[in-house]
Amino acid sequence: MSASRQPAAFLDRDGTIIRDTVYIRDPDDVELLPGAAAAIRRLNEASVTVVVVTNQSGIGRGLLSPDEYEAVRARIDATLASHGARVEATYMCPHSPDTPGGCDCRKPGLGMYRRAIADYDLDAKRSLFVGDRWRDVAPSTAFGGFGVLLDTASTPDDDFERASQAGVGIAASLADAVDRYLDALPALGHRQ
Repeated sequence: MSASRQPAAFLDRDGTIIRDTVYIRDPDDVELLPGAAAAIRRLNEASVTVVVVTNQSGIGRGLLSPDEYEAVRARIDATLASHGARVEATYMCPHSPDTPGGCDCRKPGLGMYRRAIADYDLDAKRSLFVGDRWRDVAPSTAFGGFGVLLDTASTPDDDFERASQAGVGIAASLADAVDRYLDALPALGHRQ
């Protein structure tokens, strides 16, 4: 592992950073979840590259346009910035799950993660993978990273079982997940 490679926090968007309103189209509907901005700011302060990785099948299904998606993304970034928090990059899959031939980017696929790792020279083994669905944290098992599933009202029961079987942690919030990760990060740096 190269000493120059930085750890990252791969964060899901809806239900992890912002309230999940299902196919959010209007920037005025953006609502940060409690503690999300402070958690991202703590990652920034720890020199952890923050990357949002999000499935946006509403685009592929024709329920929102790429321009609407971009307006929401820009509002999230601006709202986080107003709280002193920064997302380095956002990777988005616009495809519907029933896209003929599938795609390599839709989570739990690894395409968006691999692009981010290459684009930013990231160390996936020292990285955090967090979200409110198994598909958000499953890549942690492929990369050997630090996975944390959020315990939300919308998290399917089967996802908790998968997380438990895979040794993925469960946390009540992004803030809790980040606290656990930052506590573990010094030890993660010594992996061979």
